[in-house]
Amino acid sequence: MSLRMQQGSLELGAIIAAAGSSQRMNDVDKLFAPLGSKPLLAWSIDVCQRCSLVKQIVVALNYESLELGQKLKEERRWTKITLCLGGARRQDSVGEGLNKLKDCHWVMVHDGARPFLTLDLIENGLKAAKETGAAVAAVPVKDTIKLATGDGLIRETLQRDKLWATQTPQIFTFDIITEAYKELSAVVTDDAAAVERLGYKVRLYMGDNNNIKVTTPEDLKLARIIAQDML
Repeated sequence: MSLRMQQGSLELGAIIAAAGSSQRMNDVDKLFAPLGSKPLLAWSIDVCQRCSLVKQIVVALNYESLELGQKLKEERRWTKITLCLGGARRQDSVGEGLNKLKDCHWVMVHDGARPFLTLDLIENGLKAAKETGAAVAAVPVKDTIKLATGDGLIRETLQRDKLWATQTPQIFTFDIITEAYKELSAVVTDDAAAVERLGYKVRLYMGDNNNIKVTTPEDLKLARIIAQDML
């Protein structure tokens, strides 16, 4: 039986966190930078738009980008999109996105700066999330990771075969992620961390090495190489 049949009437809402200021991009707004034939942000939203599992998409943008986001929505005829004003921190933007979702059993959070979202990442994430109510795309760490002191001295070499680099999408039941954000008082760098703080088990599932996050000009150069192979 396919996942689409198993899901039945359970609705999936997507939040695209895209309110960052691109501080490390040398004054380039990475989300609207050209990537192949379209802006970087359009890559992941196009996938969500055509995915039958996704019923609603909330895109959190900063104030300066809202007008550009609205124009892009109209140009690309995104029918599932709701735009909202994000917050100062990523978790603030996700919180605003949660307030905009309606009648969703599942919530998928994805970084707008990760253009190479795929239908498989969404579908496999939902399958994994059905086990525990929470699932995160991740890839095994390739490098040796050192734990260091504040002054740069190695404290410990971590066991690489147990280390994973997390990505997005991250998928949760609506109840779990809203509870996590309601109780959240610390700064977290991903949504799984908020859920973990409440003691929920989070399932890792295999991500994609092409699913990079564009943070620096060097990342954008790599993304353009990946995009050429995908066109």
